[in-house]
Parts: sequence; structure tokens; C-alpha cells
Amino acid sequence: MNKISRLLALVLALALALSLAACGGEPAPAEAPSSEAPAEAAPSGEAAEPAAELAVLKVGASPAPHAEILEQVKPVLAEQGVDLQIVEFTDYVMPNKALDAGDIDANYFQHFPYLDNFNAENGTDLVSAAAIHFEPLGVYPGKTTSLDALADGATIAVPNDPTNEARALLLLQKLGYIKLTDGAGLEATPLDIVENTKNLKFQELEAAQLPNVLPDVDLAVINGNYAVGAGIEGTVLTTEDKDSEAAQEFANIIAVRSGDESRDDIQKLVAALESDAVAAFINEKYSGTVIPVF
Repeated sequence: MNKISRLLALVLALALALSLAACGGEPAPAEAPSSEAPAEAAPSGEAAEPAAELAVLKVGASPAPHAEILEQVKPVLAEQGVDLQIVEFTDYVMPNKALDAGDIDANYFQHFPYLDNFNAENGTDLVSAAAIHFEPLGVYPGKTTSLDALADGATIAVPNDPTNEARALLLLQKLGYIKLTDGAGLEATPLDIVENTKNLKFQELEAAQLPNVLPDVDLAVINGNYAVGAGIEGTVLTTEDKDSEAAQEFANIIAVRSGDESRDDIQKLVAALESDAVAAFINEKYSGTVIPVF
């Protein structure tokens, strides 16, 4: 019995050994790691350089013609790194207050005498960087449609502010309707009328209101910017001369704070405005109611 047990144990041991040999073998060698770095995705194109940020230049302006003229130079200034932002004003006080306060960098709406007077009354130190255009006063038809047809006793509406009223009277004198005291010039008032052969009547009104009263008067003497704003510039009968005393005195300017006139962005603005392209735009657009002076 013992022999049988030992024999059986030997057989089982041999069978186990054979089984292990059949299941064994050398393990497969581990795959060698690649020496090449993983391929990076090919770029779809070089990243564009970020566009240089434009320097902001804020300029206050009356809607017409000043803002319209400024619009013409925005692309030119953008090419030179200046972002011209036009801030429109509908009155003649806030543009200078905003400029003095630093809310805007320049303004474009006024002439030299107005700026001088504003500085004197408000203690500001605003100066001209350049003269750009002149807005001649014009005579516009109301109930009377031509200069030759003006009847005795006709009514002519004129601006009621001292500067523009004097200009209106000088223009009417040039037409031969009235005669003023010698030397009255740009300080003339109706009291300086020494001859009025047609017995004309004068209705003094705020300049901005003059286009509105045309149906009620025979003629009106209106500032160029208000005529443009009212869309009546094409009906003008006559205007102040380009070489008149008024043209020399009342050119519209780019105003800045004292010392800023030499700023690079202001100089770029002035150069852009004083271009042949802007002169051509003014002459074509405004039919003589706005005249370039550069």
C-alpha cells in the first residue's frame, strides 16, 4: 500500500512539472519606449500680431458743418494711430467748458472773437491751434425770392448777437440797402444806420432761429452753419466775400488748452484738416456757405 501511494505521488509530481513547463516560457520583452517625442499638431497659421491700440483724440464740434468735416479725416488719422472721436454739441457754451475741464482734447465750432470773449468772461486759457474755414453770412429768401425784388418797407431778419448783427449790417450795406456810420465796422448796430432809402425793418433774432422765420420775413441774414443745418444752403442769394473783413476775423478754429497746440495728435489733426481733400470736400459739399481758409 505504501508503495502504491509513493508511486501515485510520483506520477502526480511529474504531471504537475509537465503542466508548469507547458504554461511557462520567457515573458515577451517589454516594448522599448520611443525615443521620439510625440508629434505636435501643426499650427494652422502664425498667430497675428495684436493690432496697436489707437490713441483716442476727442474733439467737440457743432453737428454741421464741423462734425461733417471732421468725419472726413477719421480714416487718415486712424492710419496714423489716432482714434478721432467726435463729440457733438448743439450750443456754444458747453464745448469750451468741456475743453477747459479736460473732458475733450479740442473743439471745432467757434471763431477768434468768440474764443477771446469766452476766455475773458470765464478765466480760461484756451487757444487756437489752426484756422480751418470761414462761414460767411448769407442772405436767404423768405417771402421775397430775389435781391432786386425787395420792396420798400420789407422786413429783414438778422442775428441779435452783436458780432453777427454787425456782419449782417455790413453785408446789407454792400448790397446798397443801407449806409452805416463811417468806421462802424464790426461794431455796427442798427443805431449806426444813417441811410435806409427803402425804409427796411429789421427783426433781431437768435441766430439759430433765423431759418425758422423765413416764411414770415422778406429776407434773412443767416450764419452758414445754421443754413447748412436747415438744409437751405443751396438757396443763398449772396454771401460775405472770402476776402472781407469778416473772413479775416471770423475764421473757425481748432481750439485747445494752452500748451496742447504742439501735441503730436493735435498736429496730425490740423495737418489732416488742412489737406487738399478736405478743401475739395468743403467746396463741393457746401456750395459757398463754408469756405476753406488754409
